[in-house]
Amino acid sequence: MSPRLCEFHLPLTPEELLKSGGVNQYVVQEVLPIRNLPSQLRAFQAAFRAQGPLAMLEHFDTVYSILYHFRSIDPGLKEDTLEFLIKVVSRHSQELPAILNDATLSVSDRSAHLNALKMNCYALIRLLESFETCQTSLMDLDLGGKGKKARAKAAHGFDWEEERQPILQLLTQMLQLDIRHLWNHSVIEEEFVSLVTGCCYRLLENPTISHQKNRATREAITHLLGVALTRYNHLLSATVKIIQMLQHFEHLAPVLVAAVSLWATDYGMKSIVGEIVREIGQKCPQELSRDSSGAKGFAAFLTELAERVPAILMSSMCILVDHLDGENYMMRNAVLAAMAEMVLQVLNGDQLEEAARDTRDQFLDTMQAHGHDVNSFVRSRVLQLFTRIVQQKALPLTRFQAVVTLAVGRLADKSVLVCKNAIQLLASFLANNPFSCKLSDTDLAGPLQKETQKLQEMRAKRQASAASAVLDPEEEWEAMLPELMSTLQQLRKLPQEEEEIAEEMATTETTEEVKGRIRRLLAKASYKQAIILTREAIGHFQGSEPFCHMDPEELEETRFLNLLGTIFKGPAASTQEKNPQGSAEHMVPGQTNCEDKPNGSEPEKSRERDELVKQEMLVQYLQDAYGFSLKITEAIGIISKMMYENTTTVVQEVIEFFVMAFQFGVPQALFGVRRILPLIWSKEPGVREAVLNAYRQLYLNPKGDSARAKAQALIQNLSLLLVDASVGTIQCLEEILCEFVQKNELKPAVTQLLWERATKKVPCSPLERCSSVMLLGMMARGKPEIVGSNLDTLVNIGLDEKFPQDYRLAQQVCHAIANISDRRKPSLGKRHPPFRLPQEHRLFERLRETVTKGFAHPDPLWIPFKEVAVTLIYQLAEGPDVICAQILQGCAKQALEKLEEKSTPQEDPKETPMLSTFLLMNLLSLAGDVALQQLVHLEQAVSGELCRRRVLREEQEHKTKEPKEKNASTETTMEEEIGLVGATADDTEAELIRSICEMELLNGKQILAAFVPLLLKVCNNPGLYSNPELCAAASLTLGKFCMISSTFCDSQLRLLFTMLEKSSLPILRSNIMITIGDLTIRFPNLVDPWTPHLYARLRDPAQQVRKTAGLVMTHLILKDMVKVKGQVSEMAVLLIDPVPQIAALAKNFFNELSHKGNAIYNLLPDIISRLSDPEGGVEEEPFHTIMKQLLSYITKDKQTESLVEKLCQRFRTARTERQYRDLAYCVSQLPLTERGLRKMMDNFDCFGDKLSDVSIFSAFLLVVGKLRRGAKPDGKAIIDEFEQKLRACHTRGLDAIEETGQGGSQKTPSAKKQSVVSRHQHLASATSDNDFVTPEPRRTAHRHPNTQQRVTKKKPRIVFSSDESSEEELSAELTEDETPKKTTPIRRASTHRHRF
Repeated sequence: MSPRLCEFHLPLTPEELLKSGGVNQYVVQEVLPIRNLPSQLRAFQAAFRAQGPLAMLEHFDTVYSILYHFRSIDPGLKEDTLEFLIKVVSRHSQELPAILNDATLSVSDRSAHLNALKMNCYALIRLLESFETCQTSLMDLDLGGKGKKARAKAAHGFDWEEERQPILQLLTQMLQLDIRHLWNHSVIEEEFVSLVTGCCYRLLENPTISHQKNRATREAITHLLGVALTRYNHLLSATVKIIQMLQHFEHLAPVLVAAVSLWATDYGMKSIVGEIVREIGQKCPQELSRDSSGAKGFAAFLTELAERVPAILMSSMCILVDHLDGENYMMRNAVLAAMAEMVLQVLNGDQLEEAARDTRDQFLDTMQAHGHDVNSFVRSRVLQLFTRIVQQKALPLTRFQAVVTLAVGRLADKSVLVCKNAIQLLASFLANNPFSCKLSDTDLAGPLQKETQKLQEMRAKRQASAASAVLDPEEEWEAMLPELMSTLQQLRKLPQEEEEIAEEMATTETTEEVKGRIRRLLAKASYKQAIILTREAIGHFQGSEPFCHMDPEELEETRFLNLLGTIFKGPAASTQEKNPQGSAEHMVPGQTNCEDKPNGSEPEKSRERDELVKQEMLVQYLQDAYGFSLKITEAIGIISKMMYENTTTVVQEVIEFFVMAFQFGVPQALFGVRRILPLIWSKEPGVREAVLNAYRQLYLNPKGDSARAKAQALIQNLSLLLVDASVGTIQCLEEILCEFVQKNELKPAVTQLLWERATKKVPCSPLERCSSVMLLGMMARGKPEIVGSNLDTLVNIGLDEKFPQDYRLAQQVCHAIANISDRRKPSLGKRHPPFRLPQEHRLFERLRETVTKGFAHPDPLWIPFKEVAVTLIYQLAEGPDVICAQILQGCAKQALEKLEEKSTPQEDPKETPMLSTFLLMNLLSLAGDVALQQLVHLEQAVSGELCRRRVLREEQEHKTKEPKEKNASTETTMEEEIGLVGATADDTEAELIRSICEMELLNGKQILAAFVPLLLKVCNNPGLYSNPELCAAASLTLGKFCMISSTFCDSQLRLLFTMLEKSSLPILRSNIMITIGDLTIRFPNLVDPWTPHLYARLRDPAQQVRKTAGLVMTHLILKDMVKVKGQVSEMAVLLIDPVPQIAALAKNFFNELSHKGNAIYNLLPDIISRLSDPEGGVEEEPFHTIMKQLLSYITKDKQTESLVEKLCQRFRTARTERQYRDLAYCVSQLPLTERGLRKMMDNFDCFGDKLSDVSIFSAFLLVVGKLRRGAKPDGKAIIDEFEQKLRACHTRGLDAIEETGQGGSQKTPSAKKQSVVSRHQHLASATSDNDFVTPEPRRTAHRHPNTQQRVTKKKPRIVFSSDESSEEELSAELTEDETPKKTTPIRRASTHRHRF
């Protein structure tokens, strides 16, 4: 049969065209071989030139064969076929308009054109899909490679990505024709539409379609599908296809959003948005919780669609609300983001209608509620959305307080991301607040109180005028009459309500009371009740006025109204007496309230009303501003604690927030800005740079008209930071200024103005002058020439010859001068000698004279000054020991002269002359400073200089050697190569320095030795020398002397520890604790036997001493100067210290200790043992707090399993209910896994008999609950078995397990040793000196610290019964030499114990 007479059916698969179908259905007769295809294609082209597009009817088999062999044929043939088919379809689309408009077109011709159209479109689309498939395959083979596009072009002979767009545009042009007339009944078949649109969807599946280079293709696809939607009823199919593609192709969400928004706007197909949203809304939330990829696609689609067409999407939001209760957080985020976009773009502004405002409020309420969502990503997303809303000023003012409260609450969130976004939201509130540029709650409180009082006065005045106003009853009656008549007519049919009122009235009320009730009911517009009451009164008071005077000639309704009028318009005072404000409060709508004075004019009334409204608005504004300021102040307190979080991004947000808060004048922001300073030492470059940027933004760009004005503002701001600043704060600021100076960010005008203030060329106060010198010294760290070139000027400023001396200024001058040299130990790489000034320099002359002159005068600022002066002398002077010896001699001479003056001949020779306390204190303090600086000078400057000279000498010798001499000794060369020569020389120099310190500095020939007897006398006689300042100075000096010589230190350690334990002065104990910490680093072997006394200070009754002890022990333990012994449980007790700073210090210690391998894991057994000790432990609730913190550091599965086993074994040795509960609590806090559960099952008999206790049972149930949350299906069986055993033991005891048949035969717990001899010594303060016997060195084999040690009573001790470890646990155990050998339980009793 001729192809013209056949009907072409669009196949679902290409193979269907090869099978014989129905009657007159076109079938491909033959698939041509590849070799014949070029000639057949040429024949097709010739036929096309003769017959036009209808030539396809005769040559479709050729095109089908090309498609059939597409992967095997020559690329040139593919390209020729595509080019030719484009020409055929284009020609057909040009001819079709005339054919479609031809009324004389025969049925056969129409059928032929229809077949040709379907064949041409089918061939072109299948060819397009074939090219696309090959292109995708080629890209998959060469993902990420270079030259993909070039290779693809070489493979096909052309760039396929540029060819797709013309084909799609051609198909779009074809569909825009009215081709439906080619079909019977003008109904286009669905297969044809699916053919055209299907190729679009297949093109969209290509992952590269979303790339920018394929934008033209995306737009062509969008327009083609848009025509199909508008002209060919493709809406339902498109909706289904879009939903499917969103579920399976993540890259398509933005592409489909662009297409849908274009269809909804340009093509007028708004309904497709509703259809798609309806399909998404009908998706089961439980299904989406399992299909994460689909939920992700839907969420991205909804989010971006809301950004593009929020107004269209808003009508369908009710369908999506159900997903807010679903489990998938991405869908919740998408719905909330859509709501936010609608608030921003549609529901924004003050001119919204009531319905729109209600919708906006519902959306905002929903968002606020999800600020407390269970998922942290949702909470974080809500805060981000509110940040956008605030930044675009779309948040109603009435919502400010609620959203700020939400943000402040989220600052305590466990999620770092939520905290970060909460800080960003608060920063946005600050930047976009509508209240004021300065948000100080103290500044706002005054105006608020004043304006509130003014408002109250205005309201009182208004109420008074309203109460005194005379209302015209006649006018009121005329106003209410129409509505009263209407009510009367309605009540004629409702007589049943009168009985209840009549009964009450008959028994309780008189005529006047009833009349008063009727007046008040009429005044309140309660006409129904007034009429019923009047009817009853007429019947009840028939002989009383006015109910008896009824004119019988009038109509009943008229008579009744006249009676009501008479009652209402009667004596007005009656109504006012009963309800003086009733007529004003219950006016009929539309009635005029004469609230102003009768003689007041209407403009005056209006003006007073306007003023009252304005005042109310002002008070409301001030209340909102004050409440907002209070919330920001609260937030600052919380955010300041987040400044030292581990997360860099959070710290950066905190810094930015404080910068903004400071700029808005929040008073507490200065505190935060100061707390930022220590972060300059952060190891994170991002945090350090954030600190620099913050101070750059706050201080380097001040406001001012000129450079000098800006410099004045900058100096003033920096000076404010120095007010009451600690030494640490000053060091941090110095580092920041040093960075600015090195980068030339400080203008020369700043330095110039500082010098002018320092030299008094500019009028300034003494404190401002001192701060200027401090700032100059800080800048000298970055550029020493700032001070070095003006050294004499500085000497004149602070060390002039006037008296009395300004020691604060002199101290800062010394600090500034010290920055001109490098204070660090000289390195080997430096060949030039260190910077030193001669002894005769005027600086040292003035320092010597200033220190000596001030010695004999009781100025408290002299002591810190002379310390800095001595340090400066040793840092810069040649032969500093000579200068300091002269100073010591001069001061000692003055002290002797003062002593001689007091011992006059007239006095009793038996009386010992007494030296003033401050002189003795100054003398000892000066000697201590000289001793310490002499030690530092020897070990740094002298040692470094010896090393430098040795290196120079060796280099000189090396140059003078002959080449032959260099190779003479192979042994010497090898020693030089491995560094033994240098090491030996270093040891020799170190030994020289050590011998000087040990043998010379404190012997009888040196000046320092002269002070030793005096020093020891003061320290050994605290009763005689009881002045606190003197005792503190003497103890510090003793510590400095001990730093020099190990021999002297060993001889005085007992004295130091006696003072540490027995002194009644907290400041003295605190100082000695610091001193002994330094001695531990210098002479660790000497101090090691005394370590228990150091731990004892952690429970000192004085807060200051506990804090100092915590700091010292933290440094010593973390630097491995003290081995972590059992007494570390004392540090754990500090976690519950009532002082927050001490508790934070302890927490920081354990945070750092957790980074040192398995340290905490190894210490936990002993800590648990000591803290749960009935005699020396802590209470149960504090125990839980401590262990919750410590057990949070156990994160390794192997450690957890080992601890579980040991804790279970521990139940056997515990002897009190409290210990059982403590152990159960510890088990419940461990992060258990399935293997850990199996360990518990294996040791169930250890604790099974203790489960009758509710607390213990609850703790193990908590373990079960934790295991269930993350359990795999195959692990739930053992969890169920464990829970059944728990419940059986709890209800019926351990023996009941055998009845359940699940646990098998249970063994009774084996008996363990019930007590261990307590071998510890009490660390509390003793009452006699016998407690302070010097401990023997640790290297002895058998140590007996106290030969008269009392025998302690034996008591049950808590030890682990399973100390043997399997091989797999060895990595988490202490080695033998690391294991604490001596255990000391915590004694929380008084520090003064009585010995028996």
